[in-house]
Amino acid sequence: MARSLSVTFVAGVFLALVGALGTGAAPLALRLVYWVSLASCGALIGGTLGPRARARRWFGGDVWRQGLFVSLAVAIPMSALVWLSNGLLFASPLVPQTWLVLLGPVWVVSAGATALNYLTERPAPEALTGAAASPTSVKFLERLPPRLAGAELYAVEAEDHYLRLHTSKGQDLILMRLADAVDELAGLEGARTHRSWWVAKAAVVEARRGDGRAMLVLHSGVEAPVSRSYAPGLRKAGWF
Repeated sequence: MARSLSVTFVAGVFLALVGALGTGAAPLALRLVYWVSLASCGALIGGTLGPRARARRWFGGDVWRQGLFVSLAVAIPMSALVWLSNGLLFASPLVPQTWLVLLGPVWVVSAGATALNYLTERPAPEALTGAAASPTSVKFLERLPPRLAGAELYAVEAEDHYLRLHTSKGQDLILMRLADAVDELAGLEGARTHRSWWVAKAAVVEARRGDGRAMLVLHSGVEAPVSRSYAPGLRKAGWF
């Protein structure tokens, strides 16, 4: 979100300086407030939808279709807001044809900001996760039961002497200690979040707080707890 707002601030200043979409006659200070405010509204929409689209792998993880969807989801309401604001502040005609004319330029700006945000996406810090490795090089994945073979591992949860495997193909139990499993998970991007949980970074959709503690929501909808002892390290590493 911080990156999205930064990109949008620069875009807003540029639009103000060039007097975009018929605002050139207004004082520069008014244009700056006007365009930066509007651009920030667009950033809030895009900054919310973009990460969610990537985390949930909308459109099968196709970044081109994700980007098109996000840019349109920003452009449609923002063009309407520009149309209304221009009519109220700059006496622009409030007719449907004017909104249709604005939709194209607003979408171009939205598409550019969305593309820039995707290109500047930074990988998660490696303080807890370690270097990413090919799934085939992770020893623990060889322990997946046959029915889960080839599945994406979301999390490993300790249950007595067993481990519950949360994957893209469902759940299953194996007999193993969590400490030994964590050793064999070396190279897969993930971390301990609780004394009974290991979670894959790529499986996290969002973080939320409930009952006084943080929870990580996974692709499967399962919520993995974050204990107080692990929370500071996870927060420092950018998990939430």
